Amino acid sequence: MTWSIVARDPETGDFGIAVASRFFAVGAAVPHMRGGVGAIATQAFVSPLYGTDGLALLSEGHSPDESIAILTGRDDGCQQRQLHLIDAEGRNAAFTGEHCIDWAGHLVDDHVSVAGNMLAGPQVIAETLRVYKETAGAPLAERLLAAMDAGEVVGGDKRGRQAAAMKIYRDQDYAWLDIRVDDHFDPLGELRRLYAVAQERFLHVAETMPTRDNPHGLTDRRLIDEKIAALETARIAEGRASPSFATPLKPA
Repeated sequence: MTWSIVARDPETGDFGIAVASRFFAVGAAVPHMRGGVGAIATQAFVSPLYGTDGLALLSEGHSPDESIAILTGRDDGCQQRQLHLIDAEGRNAAFTGEHCIDWAGHLVDDHVSVAGNMLAGPQVIAETLRVYKETAGAPLAERLLAAMDAGEVVGGDKRGRQAAAMKIYRDQDYAWLDIRVDDHFDPLGELRRLYAVAQERFLHVAETMPTRDNPHGLTDRRLIDEKIAALETARIAEGRASPSFATPLKPA
């Protein structure tokens, strides 16, 4: 019912997952991540335990291949399921059960994997992977979005479109970016709009949040407020409309 990409940026160690499907709120079920541990996409006849327990296994030192063997070995329904994952060392693995609905399959490459089921054909994951690799050097979020767009162009989910999501984790237990489209006629297009909105304010604020190494974060909010105000002034001067649907900002 879905295709997804699971990736790790070898330069930063950041994890990212993007997913799209003709299934409501797919972003609530498929992506699971933990900073410094790993990223897992569980799909087809979804088992959330593949995500939660898989991250626990990775945190205990099990490799991705070992984690898949443990998760599927105790699950009589595994042949209806699909998962792919990567750990903090960049090791990755994937599994597609024999009873996943055609077309179903996966591709595994350096620091990235793509998997899908109920797809228009193998070209969907092939194009998703190709574009991700071709955009090396771009920000992780932009690579994920470009890759998913490419998979959609060649067919995507054979049933149609409804939902999409993208999550990126840095080295913390909370997401640096977590955006979802649960029910939309063009979910990947809407996901890209949300990413543009995030760049106006949210991602700048995210840079100030406390971390384990700096539990205070940025304590002087004037610095970030001034930066965001400058970006907004530049946008208006350039005549660019905001991608946000929010109401005009009222004075505090």
